[in-house]
Amino acid sequence: MKKNHKGIVLYNEKIAKDTYKIVLKTDMKEAYGGQFISILCENKTLRRPFSIMDFNNGEITVLYKIKGEGTNYIKSLKKDDTVDFIGAMGNTFNYERIKTALLIGAGIGIAPMLFLKKELNKKGIKNFLITGFKEKDEIIEGSDKTVIGGSVVDYIEELNNELKPDIIYSCGPNIVLKLVSEFGIKNNVKTEVSMEKTMACSIGVCRGCVIEYKQNGQTVNKTVCKDGPIFDGDKVIWQI
Repeated sequence: MKKNHKGIVLYNEKIAKDTYKIVLKTDMKEAYGGQFISILCENKTLRRPFSIMDFNNGEITVLYKIKGEGTNYIKSLKKDDTVDFIGAMGNTFNYERIKTALLIGAGIGIAPMLFLKKELNKKGIKNFLITGFKEKDEIIEGSDKTVIGGSVVDYIEELNNELKPDIIYSCGPNIVLKLVSEFGIKNNVKTEVSMEKTMACSIGVCRGCVIEYKQNGQTVNKTVCKDGPIFDGDKVIWQI
């Protein structure tokens, strides 16, 4: 169980349509691509999970899209306000023995991809990040290629042929992750997907974010919050 932390808001700003970036100064010592924090929102019992977009010397950056009371509360936070959160939580992307990687993000799913891209660059691992957004005013900067209005999935075959990646990493809606995983199976390319799913407890107790997963020839239940959020794409049993 990760301990509670108190974060001090350094800044909280709008960066795209309905999308904001908040940076917190914390006493956390480490965080890695794929992990998330879970923020306590005012007058709410359940915390809200957010993928970490960056971590540097105790400063955590997360993206959030306005959806309801929880994210509207976070939007209201000002510089020097205090935030109660748990983290860093979840597992991380595996890039041992990886020489080339293709990164795919859809919408707000760009957040963990940007953090992962930073880690891969530090390791000298060749990588290419493609992201997709519905509209031009939703674009978040940092990708090697941005698709507007279309699907990033349409570009997988072309990029796979060009890059010949050892692995494809992806984060976004389940339909995107499913298609990426199916491409990986068909073309014998390993895939790791960072799953987005509504979480209640964020620690694996309530079982509200359970998925079905293939393990040792059997179908087992996994929780996105505790066992994930990153899974081998070819082992997820997609319920779409």
